[in-house]
Amino acid sequence: MLKALASLFLAAILFTACSTDEKPVLDLLLSNASVVDIETNSILKNRIIGIRNDTIRFVGVQDDGAIPRANQVIDLKDQYIMPGLWDMHVHFRGGDSLIKENKELLPLFLAFGITTVRDAGGDISSDVFMWRDSTNSGLINGPRIFSSGPKLDGSKPAWPGSLRIENKKDIKVALDSLQYMNADYVKFYDGSLEKELYYATIKEAERRGLKTTGHMPLNAKIEEAAELGLDGSEHLYYLLKSCSAKSDSLNGLNLGYGMFKDISKSYDPEIAMELFTLLAEKDFYITPTLHISRVLMEILDVDHENDTLKTYVGPGIRATYAERVERAKKAQAQGSNTRKQILERGMEMIVPMQRAGLNILAGSDCGASNSYVYPGESLLSELNMLVKAGLSPAEALKTSVINGPTFFNLQSYYGSVKMGKIADLIVLEKNPLDDIQNLEKLAWLIRKNKAHSQKELMSNLSVYPN
Repeated sequence: MLKALASLFLAAILFTACSTDEKPVLDLLLSNASVVDIETNSILKNRIIGIRNDTIRFVGVQDDGAIPRANQVIDLKDQYIMPGLWDMHVHFRGGDSLIKENKELLPLFLAFGITTVRDAGGDISSDVFMWRDSTNSGLINGPRIFSSGPKLDGSKPAWPGSLRIENKKDIKVALDSLQYMNADYVKFYDGSLEKELYYATIKEAERRGLKTTGHMPLNAKIEEAAELGLDGSEHLYYLLKSCSAKSDSLNGLNLGYGMFKDISKSYDPEIAMELFTLLAEKDFYITPTLHISRVLMEILDVDHENDTLKTYVGPGIRATYAERVERAKKAQAQGSNTRKQILERGMEMIVPMQRAGLNILAGSDCGASNSYVYPGESLLSELNMLVKAGLSPAEALKTSVINGPTFFNLQSYYGSVKMGKIADLIVLEKNPLDDIQNLEKLAWLIRKNKAHSQKELMSNLSVYPN
């Protein structure tokens, strides 16, 4: 039916274009395209794609007949076109003094083919919400933004700008505040949030129809939180904790994150698969953030002095990198290799999660305080690590371009190159289904009915001395 509608629409446009001298009916026409169909893991060759405003108006088979009139026509010469990437875990933060430097990073996402990001909370939320509106309308150059606004934490928040929940009355105040801000979802943090208040907040957010994800108190259980309505979890700590038979006994020792040394050793694949299946039945989402785990694990062994992308990061954000380095030195002095153990278990968990039907989200965790995790490049590295963990390139891409919009119930508008979908697209020189690293071969980015080369996108970035 949809194919028939697309053909009729194309025929109508062709007739209009050929029979009148009126203005072009399309803003952008892409010919000789190879469409990457991630859902079916296939390439649709010899396609023509018409875009008006921010929407794909038709996708048809290329022929030798007349083509629609358009303001801009680009012959893709069989290059590969697919939906733009979604980075489902980024941070804009650092206080008022770093607002400008955070904003200057927005175009860097586009230069790596990322057309949408999910901000996971910070302390400059009012500005982030303004950027959200301005990028959507095209007033500033950057990806579409979804944001949680301030994190929810306890009486002693781990991060500035967080909303405190110290009693049940605070739950209403916090959620009212997020809804007043028009936050896109709710993000928890585990600095000092008490378990029962955490559970109660999930229940109230579920009643209000709000999406919830984030960290959780270490004495809470991910399966219990999911039963109450939690939609997702960020990083792998809380999932991993419930994959060990020692979880409850270690909780009682009040070890904090120190428990993960034993948790990672006592990981049980059978317990894990039962948990993954249970969460999959709840339509649960997990954002593994493997890349940042590797970067922080190797932070004392890798020389970042001449990182190419560091030149696009302002000095204020760079200064926040020092804290992670100092923490790594302390861990090394104590002989801790917990990060390495957690990462190894995390890589082991990816394929079983996928087979169980758990929704995996690709997220980089880039932003101030997360050292040497650069916007854009870090998401490509995350997708590469998902493939190294055992996913196919198509499965890895799904964690970004399909599961990303599905988290926000926007799958009708994003996730494929089809009529009626939003035209946030990227064009690659080589097939990403053959090799995930072909995402690095960006030829064009399509945003707001305009095509931009990677060279053009990189030339618009702010540059600082390295």
